[in-house]
Amino acid sequence: MRLDLFLKSSGLVRRRSLAQEMCGMGLVLVNGAPAKPGKEVRAGDVLELRFPRKVVLVRVSGFEAFRSGRERGLFEVLSEERRGDVEEL
Repeated sequence: MRLDLFLKSSGLVRRRSLAQEMCGMGLVLVNGAPAKPGKEVRAGDVLELRFPRKVVLVRVSGFEAFRSGRERGLFEVLSEERRGDVEEL
C-alpha cells in the first residue's frame, strides 16, 4: 500500500494531501530514511512521523478496511514524544 494512503486510512494523518506534503518536507521516515508519498509500505516497516509538537514512531502491522487504525490493528505505537520546538508546515 502507498505510504500516503496508509497514513490517511490508518488515521495517523487526516488528509492524504497533508500526508503527501509531510513526505515532501521530509517529515515522514520509513525504516529511518525519508520517504516519498508513493513508497510501498509493508507489514513490519517502522514509520516516524514528525508533527509540529510531537514525534510518533509506529510499526505497521497489517492492512484492513473500516474502523480507525488502532482498532483494526494497522499499526502499533512504539513511542510518542512531545516536543517544545515547533516546525511550521
